Amino acid sequence: MRGRGGRLLLLGVPTFGMALAVTAVSTYLPVVARGQAASTALIGGILAIEGLMALWLPIVAGSWSDRLRTPLGGRLPFVLAGTPAMFAALCLVGLVHSLVALAGLVVLFFVGYFVAYEPYRALYPDLVESELAGRSQSVQAGWRGAGTGTALISGAALLGIAEFLPFVLYAVLLAISVGLFVVLLLRGGYRGREAGREVGAGGFAESLAEVRRLLRERPALRCYLLANGLWETSLGATKTFVILYVTAGLGYSLGATSLIVGGVALVVLAGAVFSGTLADRHGRLRVSEVSVWVFGGALLVPGLTTLRIPLIVATPFVALGGGTLMSLPYSLLMPLMPEDEHGAFTGLYGLSRGLGVMAGPLAAGLAIELLGPLFGSTHGYAATWWVAGGAALLSLIPLRRLRALREDHEGRARRRSAASTERRPGGSRRAWR
Repeated sequence: MRGRGGRLLLLGVPTFGMALAVTAVSTYLPVVARGQAASTALIGGILAIEGLMALWLPIVAGSWSDRLRTPLGGRLPFVLAGTPAMFAALCLVGLVHSLVALAGLVVLFFVGYFVAYEPYRALYPDLVESELAGRSQSVQAGWRGAGTGTALISGAALLGIAEFLPFVLYAVLLAISVGLFVVLLLRGGYRGREAGREVGAGGFAESLAEVRRLLRERPALRCYLLANGLWETSLGATKTFVILYVTAGLGYSLGATSLIVGGVALVVLAGAVFSGTLADRHGRLRVSEVSVWVFGGALLVPGLTTLRIPLIVATPFVALGGGTLMSLPYSLLMPLMPEDEHGAFTGLYGLSRGLGVMAGPLAAGLAIELLGPLFGSTHGYAATWWVAGGAALLSLIPLRRLRALREDHEGRARRRSAASTERRPGGSRRAWR
């Protein structure tokens, strides 16, 4: 890991493989499941398993990784334990022909995903300086965008050849990316954080008690988690039904859909890559707030019309805003983390994300079924965008509260600094200004 740039690039490598894998499950598994179940609510329920697993696994894995001491450190053993489960589930998803078996494989996949991902993501606050937080998430978002874009561009075409093909191919790429990351990280001298305690009885309970205390005492943390949950609700609804909206709703073939969604993915990647630089320059909260307005407002357009020109105009704004909201949320949390609880708070982030991921597919699936008669031209799938856009715009309430709390905190800090300056010999308010 030579230099800051090399370290940031290396840290993002597993994100590529995991983004491929998650995109395959969240975006193309509904297409496979639709051949076995006509109910969009049932499809949404299967995809909501991700959120259900996220209610507890991220905190378990994250807090345990804070305390585990091995020759590989506390984080990497979880990465190595979770990856084989993801690999096996992906390889089998396209081969089963039962909804029960499909649901079981989704459970297996997300057990592996959360066991691996939350400790992996905790490496960022472990190894990245606070002034590089926005840039680090931008680099990671670049890897995520590359993985997501690769899956979106190639997945539909591969699915047209054979149902198992995209899942197996992405499983292999996942294994390669994680293996390469672990080898290069260890060759670079990583041996885990020195800080931390041994795993012991009550360690997880102590972490939960600390998290509850901080949630009570830090309203800014509560606001952040609520906003993040709403963002994930919006993204979850979008990812689950976008392919079915374009194919079943608008009538495009899988090949044309692959080109359309792939083009959108390139714009998402651009938004994700450049958002970190903008956030470091203009402020993470400010950039996030503007992105929510752009993303949420543009999402309502396909809920109002199927005319080609309005959809073409709205699509880049959806993609740019979505790329930013995929990139910046974790960098907003990093300054709120206690020094010795990176894993636990990454788990808490995963929990808030899981609530949204669970709510998004369920709410969108129910909306498609219940509001289908109102959106007959798209077989009900346009209802997805009211759920997604509404959740995004609703997040402005806790986001603005978070901004107010931060400004109040900064104002109090300035007043304390001014008072300290005035108390020094020869100090004055004029001198402080």
